Amino acid sequence: MSMHSQWMMFRTLTQDQSVKHQKLKPGTVKRIIAFAVPYKQALTIFLITVVIDALLAVAPPLLLKRLIDEGVLKNNGTLVTELAILVAILAIADAGFNLVGRWYSSKIGEGLIFDLRRMIFDHVQRQSIAFFTRTQTGALISRLNSDVIGAQSAFTATLSGVISNVLSLIIVVTTMLILSWKITLLALILLPLFLFPTKWVGRKLQRFTRESFQLNAEMSSVMTERFNVSGALLAKLYGDSKSEVDQFAIKARKVADIGINIALLNRIFFIALTSIASVATAITYGVGGHLSINKEITIGTLLAVTALLARLYGPLTALSNVRVDVMNALVSFERVFEVLDLAPMVTDPINPKQLVDKSITISFDSVKFSYPTAEQISLASLEAVAKPEVAETGEILKSISFVAKPNTITAIVGPSGAGKSTISALLARLYDVSDGTISMNGINIRELSLANLRSKIGVVTQDAHMFHDTIENNLRYARSEVSAEEIEQACRAAQIWDFISNLPNGLNTVVGERGHRLSGGEKQRLAIARLLIKQPAIVVLDEATAHLDSENEALVQAALATALLGRTSIVIAHRLATVVNADQILVLQNGEIVEQGTHSELIKKNGLYFDLYERQSISGI
Repeated sequence: MSMHSQWMMFRTLTQDQSVKHQKLKPGTVKRIIAFAVPYKQALTIFLITVVIDALLAVAPPLLLKRLIDEGVLKNNGTLVTELAILVAILAIADAGFNLVGRWYSSKIGEGLIFDLRRMIFDHVQRQSIAFFTRTQTGALISRLNSDVIGAQSAFTATLSGVISNVLSLIIVVTTMLILSWKITLLALILLPLFLFPTKWVGRKLQRFTRESFQLNAEMSSVMTERFNVSGALLAKLYGDSKSEVDQFAIKARKVADIGINIALLNRIFFIALTSIASVATAITYGVGGHLSINKEITIGTLLAVTALLARLYGPLTALSNVRVDVMNALVSFERVFEVLDLAPMVTDPINPKQLVDKSITISFDSVKFSYPTAEQISLASLEAVAKPEVAETGEILKSISFVAKPNTITAIVGPSGAGKSTISALLARLYDVSDGTISMNGINIRELSLANLRSKIGVVTQDAHMFHDTIENNLRYARSEVSAEEIEQACRAAQIWDFISNLPNGLNTVVGERGHRLSGGEKQRLAIARLLIKQPAIVVLDEATAHLDSENEALVQAALATALLGRTSIVIAHRLATVVNADQILVLQNGEIVEQGTHSELIKKNGLYFDLYERQSISGI
């Protein structure tokens, strides 16, 4: 039995046997076959190489039989030479077919991995923002990596293994029966000697492997949380470094101990198989030797049967666990399909309209909104803690109606939880309204393509996100074809160019994860520069100056004055002092517009806005 066959058996034995009892959704196999259609030619050639390889496996033992019986024992040197050369040619041919098969196997496997990863990435990108608020990032990445690789094994390792082992078993057993049915039956009777140790080792390996996966996942989670900037900062300010190390060391030690046990079982497994194979060979030689002495078989037949014996137990043992291999591949496919089948809540219309105007009037008409349930937006298997939600969120927005005209500022204020940020999310169709309509220049935004709609909107939030990349690439994310002159112009307008110019690497400065190497004010001004580069017709500022000190707030406000100029602007603010000059102010409470007007008009009403303004004036906010 080859080392490759032993390793394939060892890999199978580490897999969870419980997968055999898992029920697949109807149509899963049919969908999997559909993925093979683009690779049918490559798959056909690959399977032909597998069949030829299986056929070539019995050729050397048969040639050995003839070489001994008709060549060596009959002193036929010419035949010995010819057969030896033929064995060498077959070995080279077998290596060539193996190489061709490996190339096609890689082509199919890597092609499937590429197809599945691209499909999942594209599908996940089209999910609504609600999907990402619930989904655990690590679980989602696992679908792109582990499950995709497990799925592609269905067409490579599993498929080729099953076909190769079945053919090898049929050909080897048939050949052995023809050569000596007595030795063949004895070899089959000895099969349990192989199966019992592998089953015992398999149960142990499965338990250790599950524990190892779990502990490695826990260690990975700890490292992910502690090694990002925010987690490291929290750990330094509140954590006990010795306790952190000790807790991590406990998990790492368990992983190390399990690794030792797996390595020991691995060695026991290979030693046991080798030893049992040696015992079986010895018994075969003993019985076959007596049969040869009694002239029941020739010496060449004995050597051929013994050589074939080494090719018998590997396929038999592998096929005893074939259901585990097949189900693991199918379940991996099903987990991939689970993500692909989760329909995005926000989609493009079938025949989208295009909004080409640079001046845009926004109209909210009796807009109502309730957040979708967990079942509508996510998968329990992608959440770290999946618990049923027992309470509905209720209506977040209740019959919201207003109009925002070009070159005006509409401010939205109110207590926390009133629904202010929800309005900005609905405007960009991060969610869809539950009822009512949002229109731009008279066109319902649900009739616009998402790309067209979002190209018209620029947003700056209170926590402007930056990728772990250079300043220039973060700015170009808004518009990749922007020129160097336009970047400088946007940065000057955003009051950030002097800061960038004084950096050692200028625009090539890497901002760090989430832009953590920058201050809050610097990030906000970069975000405004990014907005200006995008050149949107609509600007949404969601608490853009909420956490800034007075100096940075003054710089950001100066930058915002340029950003808002000539655009339809929606400003969501906690600090009412920043919106006193707005053209209209909407006061939200419990999802409803309770007051509407200019600053002076609302002050005169002596209502909620007046109370909020007075409270902030007294507290110095």
